Amino acid sequence: MAAAKKTLTVVQIGSENRKSPGMRETIRGLGLGRIHSTRVLEDTPAVRGMITKVRHLVRIEGEGK
Repeated sequence: MAAAKKTLTVVQIGSENRKSPGMRETIRGLGLGRIHSTRVLEDTPAVRGMITKVRHLVRIEGEGK
């Protein structure tokens, strides 16, 4: 039986305008790009690190199974 993968719902709440190129690339890497855009992502250390880098631009809405 396969284990259920944990997911995170990430919402962009801030603009990537006037941010460093690294932050813009991180937002794009998370699959976001416009304010209020939402993605459901697998909860992995890599995704958590990306969220931490742009934590002032995104919000985690739900942590699901």
